[in-house]
Order: sequence, then structure tokens, then C-alpha cells
Amino acid sequence: MIAAAGWGVWQFLPGFSHEEPEWAGKSKPIFIEGKWSGYTAIGSGSSLKLPLPLIREQINAYAYGDPDGETAILTTGSEMLVMAADSESAELNGKSYALDSPVQEAGGFLYVPIEAIEHMYGVQVAEESPDGSVILLKAGDKFRTGTAQDGGLIGSPKLRSEAAAKSPIAADLEKGTPLRIWSEQDGWLYAQTDDGRSGYIPEDQVKLTGEENIPVMKAEATAAAQKWADKKINLAWEAVYERRPSADVIEEMQGVNVVSPTWFELADGEGGVNSKADAAYVGRAHNRGMEVWGLFSNSFEADRTRDMLQDYETRSRAISQVLAYAKQFNLDGINLDFENVYTEDKEPFVEFVREFTVRARNEGLTVSIDVTPKSNTEMWSAFLDRHALGETVDFMMLMAYDEHWASSPTAGSVASLPWVEKAVKRVLEEDKVPSAKLVLGIPLYTRVWTETKENGDAKISSSAVGMVTAQRLIAESGAKKEFLEDVGQNYVQYEEDGELKRIWLEDGESLKRRIELAKRYELAGAASWTRGFASDEAWKVLGTIGKP
Repeated sequence: MIAAAGWGVWQFLPGFSHEEPEWAGKSKPIFIEGKWSGYTAIGSGSSLKLPLPLIREQINAYAYGDPDGETAILTTGSEMLVMAADSESAELNGKSYALDSPVQEAGGFLYVPIEAIEHMYGVQVAEESPDGSVILLKAGDKFRTGTAQDGGLIGSPKLRSEAAAKSPIAADLEKGTPLRIWSEQDGWLYAQTDDGRSGYIPEDQVKLTGEENIPVMKAEATAAAQKWADKKINLAWEAVYERRPSADVIEEMQGVNVVSPTWFELADGEGGVNSKADAAYVGRAHNRGMEVWGLFSNSFEADRTRDMLQDYETRSRAISQVLAYAKQFNLDGINLDFENVYTEDKEPFVEFVREFTVRARNEGLTVSIDVTPKSNTEMWSAFLDRHALGETVDFMMLMAYDEHWASSPTAGSVASLPWVEKAVKRVLEEDKVPSAKLVLGIPLYTRVWTETKENGDAKISSSAVGMVTAQRLIAESGAKKEFLEDVGQNYVQYEEDGELKRIWLEDGESLKRRIELAKRYELAGAASWTRGFASDEAWKVLGTIGKP
């Protein structure tokens, strides 16, 4: 009976063992939402600094440190703060910005002054003491406040490691100890003291005193979002090679409201940029109510691109030159077309685009970027972080073509409708790119496939032709078109000099279905490659993108 009584009493007694927190003995541990972040801070007060990896992981994924370990860069949609290690002179949106304390390297990390993080991301901090814990409160955090009360029969109130009376004690409290309440669970509150100790306490042992919300920094709609909110983009790329096209070609593109000539190319790894811009072309476009978004490419040179991306100075040099050209030629926007990039350069490429976008927007420019459909193809697709890029730029052009490319081992459509729709859905659903930012890239060319037999084996080759040329070849062959519902295109095949010719046509029928697809998914518009391949019919169909 005595044993049974003892067992019964023990059943109702709380646990008395103590458990040391993982951060015990560390100087300036950093806490987020009541949990130790795994990082520590250095400095205190106005000289407090947080490690850059923590900022990336917990505050803003695009806080960036150059590979040289000497430059930290914080960006938002409208601001960019560049800070060099050991310098109190920083650069905010291209202008001088004085820091109370410089970026500092310690233990393999760059540590960023708290004033910079507060300015850019709206965080708040609470320090228990110069050597004590750091409570980091992020913009958008919500928590209740309260004070510890009597612990009842067990004496002083306690924080426990789990929401159970027998779990180890994480901290002994005094009555009246201030608490931040982060969550609740089955009658227990998960609470934290000012010195960082945290754990569970019965809710009847806490007197709630209020609620706090850390203000969220409001992100205003960009100028581009406002400008295009009630209309659709109908962009035509203008491929510019050795010879500049006459400004007269503007008259061909009836219904187009944006032209994007391929004018700017990365010239070297130091950030040099070559230009083919033409003031007469811009003037004619503006006179016809069209915007001009000059295209800036990396020349599809992977090594050159890597060299430029690796350092803030070279990235800045390239950006500065493109923006200078944009100002000189009175452009309305820049279209970024970077292809053939090492997959390992995915992160610095995102940083480059963020730096470019912030600076370009501050110059009143719209920024768009071209991306391929998602695939595992190295150099052409895998390097593109479409989610991060979609959060950054004003518009994303999905180049939904080259399903079957020039040297494809099998003949087929340049862009069958099911393949295009799948590409659109993946970017919208998997990468969370808003439909209001996504522009459907449409081919104005097709491929004439030639199939022959050589030693009993099939041999396939192709050549790209525009819409007018394709119709001429069909007329000359006398072949009849057949509409293929499964690909959403007209198809033709015929023999010529003993060779089989096959064409999946881009014409009014295929363009109509692409425009319908863009409308069905409520995309921002359409972009066609390229003006020189179009027929008069193409402009009429593309012009319906903005009509009900």
C-alpha cells in the first residue's frame, strides 16, 4: 500500500532534473522566434553585427557575399546596399552611405552591421547585455507578452524543454519575469526570457500583458506593374546581326507595343559591353507608340560570363554601361538574354540580375528576362533559378520553342501546343512565377526537315525558315496541309529530289492557339521571335493578345 501510494504521488510530481541549452557558454547567441539560430553575433549596441549566412537563411535569401569574401550586398526590390569589409563608407543605390560600423570578417564569415540590416529589411533586435543573448525580431513577427506567475505547489515558475510536467527544466524563473510568448500547445505556452532562455510553461502560470507585431516593410507596386496592369504586352524581338535594320521595319509590326532589338552584348569578362543601338529605330518606334526594350545578352559565352559574374566591380561595370546606353538612346527597358551559363553560376547570376534590376528601376526602366522551358539541360536551362528571377524582374519571357532543335535526332514541331502548355504550367506551378509577370515566347519560324536514307540508315537534317518562306515552299511543292489536333499545328510533307520534306507549320492557326493559351492562363502577354520571320497574318493574330 505504501509503495502504491508512493507511486501515485510520483505520478503527479513534476520533473526536477535540469537540462542545459545547446547554446550554453556561447557569447552572444542569436535567437529567432524563441529558438537558437545556431549562430552568434559580434559587437554590441550600434556596433552589433550579424553573420551573413544567418541573414540569407532567416531574413532575406538574396543577401549576398562576393566569392572574394570582401563585399556584402543587400538588395530589395528598390534598394541595393554594397558594403566592403573594414570600410565605413558604403554605397546605397549608387550613392555614398556612411555606416556606424563596417562589415567585418571573422571565423570565415562576413558580419554585417545591424544598422544596415534594420534599414534594408526592417528587423529589430533586443540585447540582454553586451555579452549576452541577441533576440532577433523579423519584420512580420507576431508574439504575445506576459510575466511569469507563481508555480503553485512546486514553488517558482519554470520553463521546461517539452510541453510536459515531467520534462527537464530549461530555466527557473522568478515571479514577474518578462516573457515573449511565441506559440501554444495543449495548455502550455512556448515562452522566452530576455536573456534567451526558452521553453514551455503552463498557461495558468503566465499573466498576459499584450501583443506585439513587428511592422512589415511595404513593397510598393513597381512602375512597370502599374503601367501594364490593364494591358497586355505584345513584344517583337528584332534580331540585329552585322547590319542594322532600317527603321522602316517598325511599320511592319502592326499591333506590337514593345520592340526588343538585340543591341547589347557582353564583350569580355571585365564587364565590357558592345552596342549596336540605333537612335533612328528608337525614334520611329516611339513615334508609333511602341516602347523599346534593348536586349542585353552574354554573347552565349560561358567563360566570359563566369568572369563577369564573380566580382561586384565587373558586374557593376557591365550594368553601368548598359544603363548608360539606355539613357543615351532613350530606351524604356532592358531585356536580359543570358544563355549557355555554367550551372555552378546560378547564384551569382541571380545576384547580377537583382543588382541590375534595382539600378535599372531607379533609372525608370522596365527589366525583363528570357528563360527556356524547364529541363535538366546543363548550360541552357539548369542554371536558371526561375523562382528567384521571377521575384526579381518585372517580366519573364518564357522562350517556349525549340522543342525540336536544329540538330535534333528526330524531326518534329518547334513548339507543339501540349509541350508549350506543359512548359507554362511548370513555371507557374513549380516556380511560383506570377501569371501577371509571365510572357509567352512564340516562334515565328519553323524547320524544314529533310529525311534521307544512307546505307540503310535514316539521316535527318533541318533548316529554319520564316512564315512566308514556309508557305512559298508548300505552294511550290503542291502539297496539301493537314491540321494535327494533337500538336495544334498544320503539317505538310512532300518529296523533293528523292528526299522527304516535313514541316510543322507556324501560321495563323498555330499562333491563334498560342494566344488563346496565353489568355487562358492570364499571362502578361506574348513575345515573338523574331520580326524578320513574320508574315502580315502573324501581326494580325498576335495583335489579339490584348483583346477579349
